[in-house]
Amino acid sequence: MYQASNQMTLSQARQDASTIFLAKVFNWMAIGLGVTGVVAWFTASSGLAAQLVASPLFMILLFAELGLVFFLSARINKIQAGTATGLFMGYAVLNGLTLSMIFLAYTQSSIAATFFITAGMFGAMAVYGFVTKRDLSGMGSFLFMGLIGIIIASVVNIFLKSSSLYWAISLIGVFVFVGLTAYDVQKIKTMGEQGIMEQGEEMVKKGAIMGALALYLDFINLFLMLLRFFGGSRD
Repeated sequence: MYQASNQMTLSQARQDASTIFLAKVFNWMAIGLGVTGVVAWFTASSGLAAQLVASPLFMILLFAELGLVFFLSARINKIQAGTATGLFMGYAVLNGLTLSMIFLAYTQSSIAATFFITAGMFGAMAVYGFVTKRDLSGMGSFLFMGLIGIIIASVVNIFLKSSSLYWAISLIGVFVFVGLTAYDVQKIKTMGEQGIMEQGEEMVKKGAIMGALALYLDFINLFLMLLRFFGGSRD
């Protein structure tokens, strides 16, 4: 009886730690999305977006974004938590600059509507990833292969310019990023249960930033895929 009580107490402590850690992750994700949204809106409303898209700087920013993600992922164990936070916020700013182009292509009302649709789908899958008892690690490997396929197909379609392939990529992309949302939330929950909250404030901050980056990317990419279906053209 005493042993069973101890096990229940330990299980509850792990769940509480996991919930606290996940809350930190979502807080940073929300901050990142907020920064990206404000920067994108300001860049578009000020007229800078049109100048940016037409200049070589736009491609430089895209490569800088990729470089930041790879650098942060590869060096997270060797850099300070403050540096990781700064890189994450820098990425949010850069992404806001490049995403300002959507305001040139789509109406603001359709962008807002798509954002709320994305938030609903993302929220539903995040809850599923948190409460499900099913191990999603196998699905994560499959979805990662799907993501690689999407990237390759997108590059190929730059040259083919096939509308059929474009819509196929968009549809598959929705399923991939919906699935990755559930997978990433479960992975972050597991990190909390395995004791990351006990590894010191520095490790907790870095873990929260990496978790926030993963969920941020899931949300942004799901939003962009859905915008292809629900976005109203400005033309």
